[in-house]
Amino acid sequence: MEKILRYNCFRHFLLLSVLFVSLDLIAQNTSVDRPTIKTIVIDAGHGGKDPGCHGAAANEKTVCLSIALKLGQYIKDKYPGIKVVFTRDKDVFVELDERANIANRAKADLFICIHANSASPAAYGSETYVLGLHRTESQQKVAERENSTIYLEDDNGAKYKDFDMSPDALIARQLQLSVFLDQSINFADKLQKEFKRLGRYDRGVKQAGFLVLYKTTMPSVLIETGFLTNPSEEKFLGDTTGQRKMAQSMFSAFESYKNELEGIDGKTTNSSAFVQTSEPVESQENSTIEIDNNVIFRVQIETSEKKIATTAEKFKGLSVSEYVQDNLFKYTVGSFTNDFKGANAYKAELREMGFQHAFVVAFQNGQRINLEKAIKLAEK
Repeated sequence: MEKILRYNCFRHFLLLSVLFVSLDLIAQNTSVDRPTIKTIVIDAGHGGKDPGCHGAAANEKTVCLSIALKLGQYIKDKYPGIKVVFTRDKDVFVELDERANIANRAKADLFICIHANSASPAAYGSETYVLGLHRTESQQKVAERENSTIYLEDDNGAKYKDFDMSPDALIARQLQLSVFLDQSINFADKLQKEFKRLGRYDRGVKQAGFLVLYKTTMPSVLIETGFLTNPSEEKFLGDTTGQRKMAQSMFSAFESYKNELEGIDGKTTNSSAFVQTSEPVESQENSTIEIDNNVIFRVQIETSEKKIATTAEKFKGLSVSEYVQDNLFKYTVGSFTNDFKGANAYKAELREMGFQHAFVVAFQNGQRINLEKAIKLAEK
């Protein structure tokens, strides 16, 4: 009993310390510029000789890599100024502590670790973890399963032998990383909301002692996208379309988190955009994109892996132009010469019409260009 009382006193002291440190940081931040996201590290779980969990056909390492690469591409395309680093971009084995080291060396502003889950065939849904004390046996088992990767390393996990993951150590680590904990939880909450919007069952934001989160020194989350042991979830996660939808949801959460962190009004930005890098416009069927030095703002309403007729019913009678980038067909409406505000207002109208993911894009001399650059050029 005395030992329990001492532990509870210690825990309360640490929690109060976290509160005071957080309040002090908030006070300090009122007089400084808002933070910006410059570098993001995306970690596809498992890989190489470590397949992770699996279903009847799909395995975790393949599913995670596909989603990670798609997410990274969405961020690169929409925000070319943000450096995206992958802990792995192919089927290779990366040691657990090296994944965290990659993020720390890159001085990342956000770390996203992507995994898939395993349990009984009846288990389903998506959940997102931040570092902390597990509250249920199932949360502990998830952490233990993901941490077990260390036994596939060359030294059979010897370097982690004296690594302290006790409750006291986890609380102390939370204190050290208190400046990032609220941001991690905030981002995790946004992820879960996007998964729920996608139609996924929301298993919530949780805490557990993941080694990879313990070792990172920035806002960090670990996403369990779903259960490969559930036939329905395996079918969804093992399919390219399902993987793309999960990556798009993660991108939307990232953009919302970024806008909030940087103090940008999400209502006036082109959110939920899954865009590609600037390349020559390869196809302009029925296009009115002007080829001159003016900046032409248009509103993109659809992206597809397959060609869609510009007269298709889904476009609701709008005059639609098509262009192709990175083997994707993209469809835009409207044409606003040097007029971003006009295009942005039109985007709002289109969203009310049902094109919920409409966003503004810009062209100059027949090429898609970065939107921020386009706005500056138009102002001149």
